[in-house]
Amino acid sequence: MKKTKRLKNIFISAIHQNAGKTTIALGLFKNFQERKIKTSFMKPVGQETVTYEEKAIDKDTYLIGEVYHCKKHIKEMSPITVGRGYTEQYIREPQKQQLHDKILRSFQTITRGKDAIIVEGTGHAAVGSVIDCSNADVASLLGSKAIIVSGGGIGRAIDEIMLNKALFDLCKVPVLGVIINKVLPDKLDRIRNIVGKGLERKGIRLLGVIPEMDMLSAPTVEQIKDRLDLKVFSGEENLRTRVYDAIVAAMEPYNMIGHLRDGALVITSGDRVDNMLVAVSSYLLQQGRSVKVAGLILTGGLTPDHKIAGLLKDSHIPVLYSDQDTYTIAAAIENMTPKIQKTDRDKIHEARRLVKDYVNVDMILENL
Repeated sequence: MKKTKRLKNIFISAIHQNAGKTTIALGLFKNFQERKIKTSFMKPVGQETVTYEEKAIDKDTYLIGEVYHCKKHIKEMSPITVGRGYTEQYIREPQKQQLHDKILRSFQTITRGKDAIIVEGTGHAAVGSVIDCSNADVASLLGSKAIIVSGGGIGRAIDEIMLNKALFDLCKVPVLGVIINKVLPDKLDRIRNIVGKGLERKGIRLLGVIPEMDMLSAPTVEQIKDRLDLKVFSGEENLRTRVYDAIVAAMEPYNMIGHLRDGALVITSGDRVDNMLVAVSSYLLQQGRSVKVAGLILTGGLTPDHKIAGLLKDSHIPVLYSDQDTYTIAAAIENMTPKIQKTDRDKIHEARRLVKDYVNVDMILENL
């Protein structure tokens, strides 16, 4: 009699939003593929969506579907999306069984003929409780083993891991282990050693410690343009430039020079010609102290005269403009959390590399 393979079933949770679940999912999917493991992906409850074939699809699901060419059942990969007003409506008219049935049907469809599935949660273990679909509830429903993704640190990280584990324990979901993400590179060995011992005392495996990479949290000028609904003034051909810092240029040019860094996005009023010239000069310099800024945002609904405009265009530096004031734009950029998009090939490559180099994938597979 032929033995039936048991599905390798992982649920990726985290101690908070934006801890790096999608980065881990991207990397694990690729590592499983390299081991000839037929893998599927699912995000049962999504919040941020894109429209695909007239249906709201979770953004992370869409990303995985695009990157790994597995969009055949993309609607089942993203069975529930929580849009504006959904929560209030659900509280008035709960549909727990219907939601659970929908998730289960989708799960059964996308795991048919597969060896493994990576299920991505939303935020910490309790997120989704309001609609009876917390991460812990869904992991239990699907019979998954949970991996908890945590940020760097020692005491706080372990405290929050234990808080999340308590809910998984309550729902009888085995915790496979923990991945510590976004650790300062110079603290990598220390965190691996100390947190590893701390988790071992609690009976929890440490599956990996991943260093923080600035690139993974750096949006492109184009992504900032789209998120803030800005207009392009010039330099459209360089909108894919990555932004590593944002500088409010509300100072005199001789003071501004000391604040310029490679990859900085300079935000200045559209009538501050002096600061525009400093930014352009730094962009064009090739000798000596060369600083290549990522671009310019001109605020206040102001744009320079034709001579300065011509200089900006000749520099090919990405220049955006907005009717909003400088500090509103700066605050919006500060609060941005850029998600990996299908066009971020460098980020996707880096996510795969980080998981391969810093996560014990063999340990994960051995314990499924």
